[in-house]
Amino acid sequence: MLQTDSNKPLQTYVREVPVTCERIPYISSEEKELVNPGTARANFAPTVEAPQRTQSGGWAAKHRRETVLQQHVNYFDPDGDGVVWPLDTYRGFHNLGFNIILSLLAVFIIHANFSYPTSPSLLPDPFFRVRVADIHKAKHGSDTGAYDNEGRFLPQKFEDIFSKYAADGKSLNKWEIWNILKGQRVLLDPIGWFGAFFEWLSLYILLWPDDGAVRKEDVRRVYDGSIFPELSMRRSGKSKAD
Repeated sequence: MLQTDSNKPLQTYVREVPVTCERIPYISSEEKELVNPGTARANFAPTVEAPQRTQSGGWAAKHRRETVLQQHVNYFDPDGDGVVWPLDTYRGFHNLGFNIILSLLAVFIIHANFSYPTSPSLLPDPFFRVRVADIHKAKHGSDTGAYDNEGRFLPQKFEDIFSKYAADGKSLNKWEIWNILKGQRVLLDPIGWFGAFFEWLSLYILLWPDDGAVRKEDVRRVYDGSIFPELSMRRSGKSKAD
């Protein structure tokens, strides 16, 4: 039993059901700047620690006309034409530090699964292109739920991940990520299971923390895509001033 600021109790667990005690959801507080965490945000990804969204490099202003999910894939559309070609994905992953084999694997997994759902035609795209405008149609099950079905960002679902699975509430090690995969898995959803596994594995490889734990803010910036250009420049030996 937890208390809110209004002193009204919220029953978040039942002792006879251990899983409800093990995974406590995030409880919002009036003392926090994150207002209405259960309401999906269309074009920015706030958290308790970053309620003002991503401001560095003018990210929020530049991408205010895109959903958060569209911002997530924006990096892989370098010419901004709204179409992600397999070569775009390969170059994007390779520039982020993935080797040739992993970059090719990412191309196969992403375009084999996301091309047809985002296609405007009933016929498959012969070039396996992914359309950014319809990327919300490629959302799969067994994920965190931090994106809703329209590509908006749900702060409550994002905070739940760290509240339920992160021992310190601020970072995730590989075993906690494994628990996320198991905990979010839904019945008879092999595509969703594999999709979630691929996404979290890619995130871990991308961030590759020295201490083995990925930070909450870095994960948030993966969700809104703002971390990709920064890591790409850093790993190519460039700087923002170049």
